[in-house]
Amino acid sequence: MPKPVPAAKPGKDVEMREVCVELGKVNRSSGTQQCSSSTEQDRGLTADQPSTTRRCLVSGSPGAAASRGGRGGATLTGALSPGVGYTAILISLYIGFFYNVIIAWALHYLLSSFTTELPWTHCNHSWNSPRCSDARAPNASSGPNGTSRTTPAAEYFERGVLHLHESQGIDDLGPPRWQLTSCLVLVIVLLYFSLWKGVKTSGKVVWITATMPYVVLFALLLRGITLPGAVDGIRAYLSVDFHRLCEASVWIDAAIQICFSLGVGLGVLIAFSSYNKFTNNCYRDAIITTSVNSLTSFSSGFVVFSFLGYMAQKHSVPIGDVAKDGPGLIFIIYPEALATLPLSSVWAVVFFVMLLTLGIDSAMGGMESVITGLADEFQLLHRHRELFTLLVVLATFLLSLFCVTNGGIYVFTLLDHFAAGTSILFGVLMEVIGVAWFYGVWQFSDDIKQMTGRRPSLYWRLCWKFVSPCFLLFVVVVSIATFRPPHYGAYVFPEWANALGWAIAASSMSVVPIYAAYKLCSLPGSSREKLAYAITPETEHGRVDSGEVRQFTGPGLEFQVPADHRCFWSPGRQLMA
Repeated sequence: MPKPVPAAKPGKDVEMREVCVELGKVNRSSGTQQCSSSTEQDRGLTADQPSTTRRCLVSGSPGAAASRGGRGGATLTGALSPGVGYTAILISLYIGFFYNVIIAWALHYLLSSFTTELPWTHCNHSWNSPRCSDARAPNASSGPNGTSRTTPAAEYFERGVLHLHESQGIDDLGPPRWQLTSCLVLVIVLLYFSLWKGVKTSGKVVWITATMPYVVLFALLLRGITLPGAVDGIRAYLSVDFHRLCEASVWIDAAIQICFSLGVGLGVLIAFSSYNKFTNNCYRDAIITTSVNSLTSFSSGFVVFSFLGYMAQKHSVPIGDVAKDGPGLIFIIYPEALATLPLSSVWAVVFFVMLLTLGIDSAMGGMESVITGLADEFQLLHRHRELFTLLVVLATFLLSLFCVTNGGIYVFTLLDHFAAGTSILFGVLMEVIGVAWFYGVWQFSDDIKQMTGRRPSLYWRLCWKFVSPCFLLFVVVVSIATFRPPHYGAYVFPEWANALGWAIAASSMSVVPIYAAYKLCSLPGSSREKLAYAITPETEHGRVDSGEVRQFTGPGLEFQVPADHRCFWSPGRQLMA
């Protein structure tokens, strides 16, 4: 799940960081669909192509290039690059530890929906507290002894499903709940049999998991816009506070959201597109994938806010008081809204089937990036892919058990906050630098021309060379400088938990400098020769031996731009044409 954001303005941020990030992830599967007719043999497992290393700058182009080399997410460009690939693999693995729990929650809700009366409709269940109130209005906001009221939907999620009331905090987790553990086992089994044969199986499964959510989303949209108060919710959704663009947190959240929804920096795109043929039109795929992602997120905002407007009018409260951050929007607000509709059980089944297919689709992408990346890097794992797949999903299951305990939501929140926040932005920054500055934009453009028949325009080359690295560097630095400790409701995590979270984040980011230091120490030659070997693809090491390093031009560093606009930089010398 994406990171929670402040509830001061629920408009764009709530949509961006919650349900819409789930719906946006559908677009990862576009790469899978194109792979569905491919096999391992389509990848032409040879090692004659230096472009095995391009990563996620244009969706599909890295993997299409990788189809010549059969390399997954662990290789970028040059000897330093595997560190970046391993960073992406680690982040995907960390996300799997808690993302599978979301699918287990959705499965639990789905099974609970097959009843005449949804269990989160009233306060007459064993898990309800005296604070529970069926009414949600300003005059019913106080419970016994002045305590705040809670809704049946909120108590069902936190007390009926999570059993959060039996935990005092992250240092009091308790045992795994058998109901959630059973759901988690079913999710893991489904994931394994969707992945064990690679794209031979996942490419078929994705036709269901990627298309069904759009059908359900359209049905929910038609129902949502007919509800009373929907117009107010949509009006709130379309109203933009441009002053918030001056807040760094908005840009950080937007960058993380894009990484999640498109799978950038997670190795998902590179893993799936590596099964494409080398001549696949990666430029077309990039435009289609990003466009569908944006349109899906934008259209799903109408679904979200039509229901938020309905709930706000029903309870006579502002929309800002209805919206929740974290998993609350999906597992509290939406179930509460669905429970008030005619045929509520039917709508609940439809909604949670959509969440289940979305979750499986995204989890398959994350696990595939881990499996393909490591299996292509180590032939032993490649030869025993089915066993390796089993070990990966079992590892994620065992660590996910911490998230299905009484205090599991605290572990979930900690992982969500640290595992794929700053670290994923750092990983993408390293990928951009590796491709644009080490491998070279001009060489990268040549490789894309080999695949598509045309060279990327100047706009894309400038973005890869300057705009993207500068923006990513900005958001990485600011995200660290403006760090906000995680919290769940009123619970504030202890210092040791924050230290553990930073250790998790650093464990993936540190792979890049550690591997770089190792390679620089192990390579032969002078410091300049070590650097030349390190930033040069292995297929060009012969040019380094002969003294020809295209990344260097005498004392200056060459920018990889067209020959008629060749520029050089060196200490004390300005940029010159």
